[in-house]
Amino acid sequence: MDTKVLSSGIQYSTLPESYIRPESERPRLSEVWECEDVPIIDLGSENRAQVVHKIGEACRLYGFFQVINHGVAVEAVREMTEVAHGFFKLPVEEKLKVYSEDPSKTMRLSTSFNVRKETVHNWRDYLRLHCHPLDKYVPEWPSNPPSFKENTRKYCEEVRELGLRIEGYISESLGLEKDYIKNVLGEQGQHMAVNYYPACPQPELTYGLPGHTDPNALTILLQDLNVAGLQVLKDGNWLSVKPQPHAFVINIGDQLQALSNGLYKSVWHRAVVNVDKPRLSVASFLCPSEEALISPAKPLTEDGSGPVYRGYTYAEYYKQFWSRNLDQEHCLELFKNK
Repeated sequence: MDTKVLSSGIQYSTLPESYIRPESERPRLSEVWECEDVPIIDLGSENRAQVVHKIGEACRLYGFFQVINHGVAVEAVREMTEVAHGFFKLPVEEKLKVYSEDPSKTMRLSTSFNVRKETVHNWRDYLRLHCHPLDKYVPEWPSNPPSFKENTRKYCEEVRELGLRIEGYISESLGLEKDYIKNVLGEQGQHMAVNYYPACPQPELTYGLPGHTDPNALTILLQDLNVAGLQVLKDGNWLSVKPQPHAFVINIGDQLQALSNGLYKSVWHRAVVNVDKPRLSVASFLCPSEEALISPAKPLTEDGSGPVYRGYTYAEYYKQFWSRNLDQEHCLELFKNK
């Protein structure tokens, strides 16, 4: 491949060798069903107890749900989508100014997942940004397209507020104080991955991202309304999640599975690619502060089963996560009490 990114304008008629998965690891797209009963939760409801109950059910049974009437302005979403598309349409030499394969960088364009470590690559480019505190990180963000910084900043602020609100609902659904999760996680970091999956000549041979769980606390995903691509694992089957207008997909990350003592599931999910159309998604992640000590909430360990996971710091967890391949066994397994 003569360029470091897929969004270079080159049209591939066949998949380059380095993207082809071994037979046993392919997505088997013909076996994927549409997820008919995705929990869709109306956060505009005045019945708080009902919202809390529905969120608890969704976290326990699915590990993810969609939210509507979530308070993030339609305008903020539209502007974010516009600058994201604008960025990936820039000339390749402009994009490569921010390219890096170093996962410790707080702002970078990269491709696949961890290019240095992988044997097979994923069909995606992504712009990764740190977003909190904004005043620290905004100056290093791309200044092209010209409205990128301003639009992305506004979007990040609104999404953060939504994420913290949802953590409150999740706390209550576990029978804990509303601020329990917020207090344990400390001053939460916020990252964003603006994902671009170009049209792919042979989608059945590769992934945008293979099956994985998220290492953070909570993920707030803005899906591409025109092209589906998100799939989640439920009861051993991969299910396709249809994008809903004006909705976010919320998924539980590994840290909330540990805090809930395994009651809530960090959902396995993956991104598949499309033969005709590119797909764009914007994933926002709320992450515990590095020194946050993660361990199962005490009230959830008092039924005789004891804590499923040992205590650890988020920094310890994150280091383990990035030292592996994305689709290896669940990183959380390494922190189980033996």
